[in-house]
Amino acid sequence: MSNVIALKKPRAKKIPDLLQLKIELAWIKPTIWRRILVPESITLGNLHQVLQVTFGWCDYHLHEFDFGGKRFGIPDPEFDWEPVRPETRVQLKTALGGMSSFKYIYDFGDHWEHRVKVEKKLPGDPELSHRAMLLKAANATPPEDVGGAPGYADFVAAMTDPNHPEHQSMSEWHGDAFDPAFVDVVAISLALHDLKI
Repeated sequence: MSNVIALKKPRAKKIPDLLQLKIELAWIKPTIWRRILVPESITLGNLHQVLQVTFGWCDYHLHEFDFGGKRFGIPDPEFDWEPVRPETRVQLKTALGGMSSFKYIYDFGDHWEHRVKVEKKLPGDPELSHRAMLLKAANATPPEDVGGAPGYADFVAAMTDPNHPEHQSMSEWHGDAFDPAFVDVVAISLALHDLKI
């Protein structure tokens, strides 16, 4: 009689499919947008980090996701008039529930509304199962605390015209030159590569 025990082979973990997302900042012309790839299994908490890096935001402010009225974020009883559901463990594919678009709002004062559209679903890639990738981008992200879309329009007008009466004060406030058409694709790509999700 043999004492050999048959060991079961561990099942290979399924590589999650990828979602190609196009994210546009609402109410600004020319449109500020980014196209990225993320694993469909990404949690909304990690997607928040990806969107912060992709747009160059500094994560100074509150945020939330809105999936057709279902809101997710970081619950805060002091500030939530209508409580949000916790985002940390909810995967994007679950939150979508068959939908192809949703909103991401960052900074409730400036109210930066990002309109996110799922453009396509692609087969999983082991290299991207825990990473996001920038595919394409257009136009610079507004600086933090610039005053939303109207404040950004005033900021661009002042920064791009040396004769504008607010040019000097805006330049001092911003601390650097500003090109509304420039996106540092290399810096975003490197930052996303270093961001484990």
